[in-house]
Amino acid sequence: MVHATGATIPLAYLLFDLPWFWVQVAWSVAALGGLLLEALRLSGVVNWRLFDTLTREYEQENLAGYALYLLSMAAVAWLFPPSTVPGAAVAGMLMLALGDPVSGLVGSGELQSVKGAPSLLAMFAVCLAIAFGVGLALAPAVVGAAAATLADGVKPVVASYVVDDNLTIPPAAAVGVTLGWLLPGVL
Repeated sequence: MVHATGATIPLAYLLFDLPWFWVQVAWSVAALGGLLLEALRLSGVVNWRLFDTLTREYEQENLAGYALYLLSMAAVAWLFPPSTVPGAAVAGMLMLALGDPVSGLVGSGELQSVKGAPSLLAMFAVCLAIAFGVGLALAPAVVGAAAATLADGVKPVVASYVVDDNLTIPPAAAVGVTLGWLLPGVL
């Protein structure tokens, strides 16, 4: 469950009062490290067995999901700080780290353009629980969980490149939470 290890940084923020600046720094350093590894892998400078484990077949010639994971975590850390949109970044990070693997376990494991209902329901349930767990109100929780579920469940292809949900779940969730804060009284 490599995915779930990404929960450590937002959980450190929530449970141990890690200053948000250090959350931003940690994800930025991790993203830079991931990009460096990907540059080495894609250029052929290194060919480690570990890359076979970390990459899917469709990622062999493109940025791998782990690098996109790190980039999206860093992006939401900087774009949605708690001082601006409370809970948006943390919820988005945890939805990727915890919701996505649960959805994957429930699903068929095959790459599909749209995941099946059991995966979507599992993703939504986990994301909603995460949203409430980080203290979001009903509207931001529901809209954020729905956005993360959509990002997880639909795999768009752009110029023969599969847009990985590791890139889309955190920002979709954070935008959803932000929109949810703008909908007081609707939900």
